Amino acid sequence: MSQQRLMDQLDTNLLRVLHTLLTERSVTRTAMKLGQSQPAISNMLKRLREITGDAILVRGKNGMTATERGEELLLLARQGLNVLESIASPAPAFMPASTQRIFHLGAPDYLSALLIPLIIEKLREQAPNAGLTVHALNAGFDYAAGLESGELDCVIGNWPDLPPHLHLAQLFEDEVVCMVNRKHPVVSKGLSIKYYLEMAHLAPTPYMMGHRSIIDTALAEQGLKRKIQMTIPYFGMVPYVLSRTDLIFTTSRSFAVQCAKDWPIDVLPMPVTVPKMKFFMLWHERAHAAAEVQWLRRIVAEASAKVMV
Repeated sequence: MSQQRLMDQLDTNLLRVLHTLLTERSVTRTAMKLGQSQPAISNMLKRLREITGDAILVRGKNGMTATERGEELLLLARQGLNVLESIASPAPAFMPASTQRIFHLGAPDYLSALLIPLIIEKLREQAPNAGLTVHALNAGFDYAAGLESGELDCVIGNWPDLPPHLHLAQLFEDEVVCMVNRKHPVVSKGLSIKYYLEMAHLAPTPYMMGHRSIIDTALAEQGLKRKIQMTIPYFGMVPYVLSRTDLIFTTSRSFAVQCAKDWPIDVLPMPVTVPKMKFFMLWHERAHAAAEVQWLRRIVAEASAKVMV
């Protein structure tokens, strides 16, 4: 009989019988312990001898004794049963305080000054030995593939079209506003729709290939189009550019207010009616039930609740 055929005959019950036989060194005691008949255990011992090619147990002066191979099989059977028990048992409870796992979070650059510090603060408080790698979302980064492969645990951001095959949770909403240099004439005149459409706009480089921003989508639905004259890849550059130019930047209120605290920038109401920006967290089914990733998602949700406070 081929080795594969012999392996195919092994099952959990035979493994348990092998372990008990080698522990009890008695067919009778094995039958009693496992609640089976003595003939049934004898037949299984015969099958085990055929599969292993070894007598396993032989008669000795004081009853049955294990062969040398039998002693090896006792250890292997114990290990095999432990593996099966581990597979059948629930995953061990996740302990944030002791974990050394490195978590991977995808996020666009504009959340760097708002949400990411809050997330890191909570991670340091609850899981001081854990690591966090934040991956910047951009047009060349396939975040959906990253979630599916496990390269990313979850991603956060705002999307005009959400992928249907991913889990999602809405984190928070934010009003759309405009940012300009504090000395810009429009600050005193007031920002009208006419001014808004005629002004030179600064805009972020899209972080999704082939997708318009939610702002341009909302404008297009009203038959409007702004004049985007400059694009930049990093939101951190926005206050530097606005403080030295007459450009206008359209973004979320929380980001604009954060910049206005430290820069000569004014925050103006959006002159066009557009929906609030909705920020989501996305994750793949592969990590949906993982306790450690569930914990990370709770951390992100708790941190997000503080963004709009």
